[in-house]
Amino acid sequence: MSTLRRGRQKFYNVFSYCYDFFITLHSGHYRNETRNFLVDAAQPVRTKQVRVLDVCCGTGSVALAFADKYVDALTVGCDFSTGMLHKAALKDTAHKILLVHGDAACLPFGEDCFDIVCCSHALYELKGQARTAALQEMKRVVTPRGQVLVMEHEVPQNYLVKIMFYIRMLMMGPTDAREFLEQGLTPFRNIFNDVTLSHSPSGKSKLVICRKS
Repeated sequence: MSTLRRGRQKFYNVFSYCYDFFITLHSGHYRNETRNFLVDAAQPVRTKQVRVLDVCCGTGSVALAFADKYVDALTVGCDFSTGMLHKAALKDTAHKILLVHGDAACLPFGEDCFDIVCCSHALYELKGQARTAALQEMKRVVTPRGQVLVMEHEVPQNYLVKIMFYIRMLMMGPTDAREFLEQGLTPFRNIFNDVTLSHSPSGKSKLVICRKS
């Protein structure tokens, strides 16, 4: 892991203490709607013992939502921040999910082992090369008939939240932030054979659905 990535890892260890508050501020009462929209978009081929991986799982909300819907699933949350994983473990009082410490750009899993791979509101925080590597890793670990679901924010309309959004984008570096905002589906189509786009009912988030075959 690069020095820059280690620095961001330390940042997220600290940020984990206020992460859920920030998400609530940004999403408001649409938070559950957005999460459910992501989970409902999953169409696993198998109906039992679905294998789900949440990349950059943060404090575990999406992974837990998948575990609630697919009660017999193997649901794994992976994050490079031990602080985020600690918060996720505190939420998971029923021990529904498996939490793994790992980097999105080098996932600690074998090939073709998950039916659903998701990444919610985190890909834009990765810089160019790490972002490309993370997408390639998601493609590597999903099954040939599986789905990769990547959900990202639309540019917020609330003035305060928009300022915070752009501050976080600028932390990536001006070039990377502009590239992510302007490229649209191109980074996904460079890696996956089948890419579709949809939007949450509130319009606050967009969902990119990818298949590798």
